[in-house]
This record gives sequence, C-alpha cells and structure tokens, in this order.
Amino acid sequence: MYDAVFFKPQDINELPKLPGVYKFHNSSGDIIYVGKAKNLKNRVTSYFNKSANHNRKTIRLVREIKKVEIVIVNSEFDALLLENSIIKELQPKYNILLKDDKSFPYLCITNEPFPRIISTRRRIARNGTYFGPYASVRAMNNVLELIRKLYTIRTCKLNLTDQNIKAGKFKVCLEYHIGNCKGPCEGLQGHDNYQKDINQASEILKGNLNIPKQHFKENMQKAAEGLDFEKAQKFKEKFDLLEKFHSKSLVVNPKLTDIDVCSIISEDKYAFVNYMRIKNGSINVTKTIELKKKLDETDQELFLLALIDLRKQYESNTNEILTNIDIENLPESFYFIKPQIGDKKKLVEMSLKNALFFKKEKLNQNESTKIKELRVLKQLQNDLRLKELPIKIECFDNSNMQGTNPTASMVHFKNARPKKSEYRHYHVKTVIGPDDFASMTEIVGRRYNRLVKEQQELPNLIVIDGGKGQLSAAVKALKKLDLYGKIPIIGIAKRLEEIYFPEDPYPVHISKKSESLKLIQRLRDEAHRFAITFHRQIRSKNSFTSELEGIEGIGEKTIDQLLTHFKSVKKIKEASFEQLNTVIGNNKAEQLLTAFKQKKED
Repeated sequence: MYDAVFFKPQDINELPKLPGVYKFHNSSGDIIYVGKAKNLKNRVTSYFNKSANHNRKTIRLVREIKKVEIVIVNSEFDALLLENSIIKELQPKYNILLKDDKSFPYLCITNEPFPRIISTRRRIARNGTYFGPYASVRAMNNVLELIRKLYTIRTCKLNLTDQNIKAGKFKVCLEYHIGNCKGPCEGLQGHDNYQKDINQASEILKGNLNIPKQHFKENMQKAAEGLDFEKAQKFKEKFDLLEKFHSKSLVVNPKLTDIDVCSIISEDKYAFVNYMRIKNGSINVTKTIELKKKLDETDQELFLLALIDLRKQYESNTNEILTNIDIENLPESFYFIKPQIGDKKKLVEMSLKNALFFKKEKLNQNESTKIKELRVLKQLQNDLRLKELPIKIECFDNSNMQGTNPTASMVHFKNARPKKSEYRHYHVKTVIGPDDFASMTEIVGRRYNRLVKEQQELPNLIVIDGGKGQLSAAVKALKKLDLYGKIPIIGIAKRLEEIYFPEDPYPVHISKKSESLKLIQRLRDEAHRFAITFHRQIRSKNSFTSELEGIEGIGEKTIDQLLTHFKSVKKIKEASFEQLNTVIGNNKAEQLLTAFKQKKED
C-alpha cells in the first residue's frame, strides 16, 4: 500500500522530487486525470507553467484542478504500474480511453480424479489449472479441437471417484463407442494411462508443441518396427495434425522464444496498438486495441500504458520486448529493442500489419455507420416531407401515477444516435392533478423558451409521444413562443404506430419495416424509459421520507443526515439511541425514538 498526500494548486512547489503518481481532483472531489512522473514536482508544476504552450484541452484541465493528490513510489516503473491500474479502475475524464472490461476465455484442466479440459471465462484457482487468456473464442476453440482430435479426454461431468467406478454407477456413452473416450467411467482406462494424455495436452496448452510431437513420432516408429502399421498410421495422422497446427502458428524462427512484440500507429485523435506474445517460435497471443487520446499524449505514453495493460491481461513476464518506436528513459525490468534487420524485424513488421489492418477495419466500420445514419435520416426526411435533414431530433414524454409526482423527459438524438448529455428531466410545476395535455404544454414551452433565451440551436424535428391531444398541447406551447411552423413537429400514437401532423385529422402510416419508423419508435421508447425511470426515483424518494416527515423536530435537513448515514428508514428504526445521538444529537434522537414508539403502539 502507498500513502496519498494532498496539495492545493498554490502549494505545488512543495511537491517532492521523487517518482510517483499524481491525481488531479475537481471541485466535486472527482479524479479527472491521473499521471505518473519520475520527478513529481517538475511534472506537476509544468501543467501550471503559464509560458508553456499547452493545447486547449490541457488548459481546460488545469482550470478544473482544485486539489492535487500524490502517491510516492520506489521507482518510475512502479509509478507506471500504479498509474495503469488506477486509470483502468476509475477511467478519469481526461485520461487515455482504454476500456476493455470484458472477461477473456480460458481453458482449464480441472482438479478431478479424471481431469476434463473445459472452456471458461471465470478463473477460480481451486477448480484447476488455467491456460490463457485467449484473444478470441475462435483461437481457444482451435486449440481445444486439436486436443480432442489427438487425445481421448472425457467430456462428461460424472464424478469419477474410485468408489463410484467400483460401485458400477456409470455406463459408457456414445463418446466411447465412436472412439473419443476410453471409458474411465466403467474402469476401462486407468488413472495413469489417462494422466499421460492430460500431461501431453498440458504441454500443448503451454505452447510446447515439440514434446507431444516427439511423443507421436517415437510411438509411430515403434509401431512400424513392430510391424503394426495400422497403429503406426494413427500415430502418423496425429503427428501430421500437430505439425500442421504448428506450421500455422510458426513465425520465422523456432529459436525465438519468450518475446513480446508491440507496435503502435498514432493519429490525431486515436492510436492503435498491436501486441503479440511469442513462445517457441509461435504466436500464441495476438491482440490489437484502440486508444482514444484525451490530451497531448506522446506515442511513448500511449504505448507503455497499452503494453502494461496487455501484459497483465495475458500474464506475460518476459523481459524482451520488440517495438517499432524508440523508448526513452527505459523503465527497469523491460528490455526494449527496435530491430533493424533479421527475423526480429520481420516480427515487428508483422505486428504493424496487424495494427494497420485493425485501423483500416475500424475506419471502414465508422464510415459504414455514417452512411447508414445518413440513409436513415434521408428516409425520414422523405417520409415526413421535411425541408431539412433531421440531424437533431428531440422527443418528449410525461409520466404520472394517479396524478402524483408528475414528471417529464426529453431525449435528444443527433445523427440518429442518442446524445445523452442533452437528455433532460422535468418536474411539472404549474399543473395540478393528472393532466397530461397541460403537462406537455408546460415542458415543451420551458424547453424551447430556454433555448431561445440562451440563443441555442433549435432541433430539426420534435417528436411527441402521444396522439392528437398530446400533439395539440405541444403545438400550443410553440405558438406562444412564435416557433410554430419554424420547427417540424409530429406525434406518434402507440396503438397503431400512427404519425400525426398538426392540424391534419388523418394520420400517416409509415411501413412497419421502414428504418425511419424504427428511428421514431426508438426515440419514443427511449423518452418513455427515461421518463418512467425518473418518475420511479421521485416516487421512491417521496415514499422513502414520508415515514420521517411530520415528526416534531425532524426537518428536511435532519432526514437527509439520517438517510445519508443509515441508508434506509428500516435501519433508522433499528438504530440504538447512541447511534442516533452520534448523527443528529441527543434531543432529536429522543424525539425520533418516541415518535417510532408511538406509531408502533398505534
């Protein structure tokens, strides 16, 4: 564990000249940036140097800094590891975007009398020995398929203890009859013989293909010398199968072993890092990731952050790392090489090809998404006969339960995709009782009155969740603001998915298969979800505090203190006088306990 120390921006000259990690906090106490430094004082003060030529993002970051937290470590390498783990956990606002929280597939040799080899995404050490993680399910399945072709390892989940086998509890299954299992469930295969197959399979999973290859070759020769050519042929087929698999994963030189290869391609906003792990001349891991830049990060910063994360994922502990960039101030424990010729140079080129291919695929994918979005918006423009392409669409819905806690929501889509930063919740203020039409008039009026006052850009289309009545209520608000006719507005009725236009008694029916109707439905459903969620929160909060309200001497501030500390009314009721006294004082604690006692008696 490392101890953290806090400084205000005006006190940063007191920072130590030691290696460590620094965290910038904003006014809310949130960590907005994490960095590492060989010299904490020099690095942190460089942010506040007015003569430094910072870009706009860095200037914005510095404006938000209200507190600096530092953690001193033993070396720059320790700082690099700590920085990586903190960024991975917290994902600060201004740090490189490196989100990859998915679980990776493993193969596990189980801890059983007759072990199985199973695939899993959960690592529980007591269950067996794990191999991986694999970069993809396909890569894992290829290895598993190879093992099952080479060896007769059971796939059943039977509890094959000696006691169960001797008691004759099990019968051989189809796998035995087709030759994929030798029937240990009926005692037809002993532990030692079965374990030999498991040991051979374990070597393959470790990447040591030479040992099982030598095993099949020797057995083939022995069978041939004993004139058992049928048996020799079976061993030859397995040897060829292993040889074919090995040749597919062989790189350039079988003597290359325990090497990591990592390359980076960087652009203005993104970088792509490819990682390969080499063992016994074979690639047993290959992975490419995308990094989103937040500030002016150097290629080395991006590279090291990604490398540490990838090595941790794939449990690499090799010291030698081949790369395509020069690494300055090399972290200890790493031996970086930028090869110029030979097989190692070919490995780096192969890594770069993978990174370039990944980049190309990402760009094509992004381009394809943009083309699809444009197509949907053009279709919507044609279906609704709009003058402009509806790039910005806003959709309204309101929610109440028997007239209580009336609320509303507005969702905002840009380029046919949700833009959640523009979503808005509304408390209905001027309407008494369950009047959905009046509520719609209020919230639409409030929304666009504010946009007009703040001179913000108006949407290209407004969608109202409801039929003629709801639409007319929204139109009423637009007319008051003199916006009617300037912004297209429609209503969508749930029952038949009919589209209504203002002052038109007949609805428009868009094909149920149309992409434009699906976009409108998605807007409507998202607005409804957002409204319902907010309404439930309000109802929950009100019912949550209702039991405490009305108790003499217990006001809103005291209720907030109690709920913040105890989390629920139930826990408040179960609290002792001493616990309540600690939070709200002697007098209020007595009043609260007396009120609870009276309610219980009533």
